[in-house]
Amino acid sequence: MRAILPFAVMCVGMFVALLDIQIVASSLQDIGGGLSAAQDQISWVQTAYLIAEIIMIPLSGWLTRVFSTRWLFSVSALGFTVSSMLCGFAWNIDSMIVFRAMQGLLGASMIPTVFTSSFHYFPGPRRVYAAAVIGTIASVAPSLGPVIGGWITDTLGWPWLFYVNLIPGVLVAAGVAAMVDIDRPDLSLLRGADYPGIALMAVALGTLEYVLEEGARWNWFSDRTIRICAIAAAVSFVLFLWRSLTFANPVVDLRAFGNRNFSIGCVLSFITGIGIFSTIYLTPLFLGYVRGYSAWQTGVAVFTTGLASLAGVPVYIALARKFDGRWLMMFGLACFGLSMVSFSAITSDWGGGQLLMPQVIRGFPQVFAVAPSVTLGLGSLSPARLKYASGLFNMMRNLGGAVGIAVSGAVLNDRTNLHFTTIASALTPANGPMTRLLGRLSARYGAMPGAPGGGVPASLLRLRTLAYQQASTLAFADAFRIVMLAFGFATVLVLFMRKVTPPKAPPAGAH
Repeated sequence: MRAILPFAVMCVGMFVALLDIQIVASSLQDIGGGLSAAQDQISWVQTAYLIAEIIMIPLSGWLTRVFSTRWLFSVSALGFTVSSMLCGFAWNIDSMIVFRAMQGLLGASMIPTVFTSSFHYFPGPRRVYAAAVIGTIASVAPSLGPVIGGWITDTLGWPWLFYVNLIPGVLVAAGVAAMVDIDRPDLSLLRGADYPGIALMAVALGTLEYVLEEGARWNWFSDRTIRICAIAAAVSFVLFLWRSLTFANPVVDLRAFGNRNFSIGCVLSFITGIGIFSTIYLTPLFLGYVRGYSAWQTGVAVFTTGLASLAGVPVYIALARKFDGRWLMMFGLACFGLSMVSFSAITSDWGGGQLLMPQVIRGFPQVFAVAPSVTLGLGSLSPARLKYASGLFNMMRNLGGAVGIAVSGAVLNDRTNLHFTTIASALTPANGPMTRLLGRLSARYGAMPGAPGGGVPASLLRLRTLAYQQASTLAFADAFRIVMLAFGFATVLVLFMRKVTPPKAPPAGAH
């Protein structure tokens, strides 16, 4: 119990931090409407949170050594709580983006700290259970986000998406301060720290995310700002690599990538992040913009993913004690890729019923894709490198999420235009079915009193709407296929990992 209770409190903090990435997913239209935001600005409500987390998470290992696990986690939870309150007070989209970035930045350390703490509280064979708990949180929290967020938005209003964090945040901060005692702070590490390396990493990640998010909107490198940011990202990343590999005490220890399992684990964590976050971004967006679902309807439609994920946990725990984690991970990744095949058959008529099986196929094996990566990727490292490596490992998953969302947005933008042009080019007088449809629409709208511009213009407008709806649906299918290809590659990559056997737990009382 001395291990379970403090670990459980920390897991609550991790759950809330991960939940908040996607709790806004099914409510983006409501938030955008409430803040008078354009559609191309709305995704930044998620992306700002992700990129801030990405910058802070790699620093968590160094910050843990400076302030200790107890106080870093407590301050992180408290900062997350305050910035959540500010998000609820946001008065326009710019203030919301700033407060969401603060929320991600201040709360980021809770995620990797739970990973390293699990190795402290649950050594030896018990590590399987801790990995299952962490894997479940990492996969289920984003999946539950849209349905919880949809219910809150429809019932209480979108500001309560953030106000609900206040009580849990305060309780987590107080609970960790009172119960967690893993290490001691060492403030002397603040002197001579690699501050230039921190700045270079922040510039590299921040400008990279800007390029990915805004590139499609501004026609990529034809835009001067995009070109400048791309160059800044490349140059700062190279300088960051050089600095981290030559500085005596870097805050981000890249030498952990010399371990094969850790390197492959990071790539798999990146791809898993792409899959988890981009699909939870795409599905609510499809239901909202193509089907016209409300926030609550969207949340209910995607809820099966979270239920299926929970159902997979006891099955994983039972199998993890008997089978090599690599085969379980291959199963999870392969099933995720298979679910993307199902998603790519999407049509404009799909709703909760049609999404049921694809979401079950994606949700059930999700813990199989995430949990083994903890023991295979981090379990092969020495305790001295574990804190630093955990930050890098979690950064890769969140970076994958940020890249996945940005690339998905770019694919939707480019492919929708392409498909619309293709569909529109076929809508000519020689197209018999189109001519008959237009005739029916003209008769219907022509008979409507007050039809804008008469029957023919109204029918043409309706025809254009239908064509755009189909073009958007085809673009969503294209985005799902890209995710499918990434998971096919990830499944094969697992074959190159080495088997990891958890060390035996030390005798009671040993130090």
